[in-house]
Amino acid sequence: MLAKRIVPCLDIKDGRTVKGVNFEGLIDAGDPIALAKAYAEQGADELVFLDITATEQRRETLYDLVEKVAEAIDIPFTVGGGVSNITIAERLMESGADKISVNSAAFKNPQLINDLAQRFGKQSIVVAIDAKLVDGNWSVHLMGGKKKTSVDLFDWALEAQERGAGEILFTSMNQDGTQAGFANEALKKLNSILTIPVIASGGAGTVEDFLDTFRDANSDAALAASVFHFDKIKIQDLKVYLKQNQIPIRL
Repeated sequence: MLAKRIVPCLDIKDGRTVKGVNFEGLIDAGDPIALAKAYAEQGADELVFLDITATEQRRETLYDLVEKVAEAIDIPFTVGGGVSNITIAERLMESGADKISVNSAAFKNPQLINDLAQRFGKQSIVVAIDAKLVDGNWSVHLMGGKKKTSVDLFDWALEAQERGAGEILFTSMNQDGTQAGFANEALKKLNSILTIPVIASGGAGTVEDFLDTFRDANSDAALAASVFHFDKIKIQDLKVYLKQNQIPIRL
């Protein structure tokens, strides 16, 4: 069985790490370079860097900051935010990204997934999906959660897989920043219909939450921000706990 992965996430706004609740009320969470270095040293399996206002502001990702973060770490590094074409993706790869994350641009132009997968290989393409549970239906949202669509989470995840996504990063907007646990029911369904890895995002608050999403929803990786940024959970302690509970994890 493949080892489960612990993935800290740096949401970047104006060059700083930020964190909110339900995609709102952003507060400063520290210097991204210092945080990235600390997480790599603490045993994080991967790092995700999302320039959360790049798409809304119609600009490209912060290449200089990506390069500085890449230089500070020695673990796989996923970068997203404002990736709307091959040229931007190539420049991010040149800046040190190992994987490219696409969200709104891929939804608006699904062919982008095919093109990126053909250019870099499926293993390097992460399709991020922000979705919200409303009246029993998981609806895909765009532009950092600001724009609701009528498209179903599971339908879009399947199409992304068919087009060449190597992983799905699913963030539950309902759970985001609440520290009330992952959306395991939706994650379990995603994992049952997809053949590619699914990264759980949104809701981590305790070590038990990580155990639950690995054990009950069969998530391949768990992404978190607040609990790591504000020292509520230490990555090494989390990994020891998971190992003690028979979760395959790299210590």
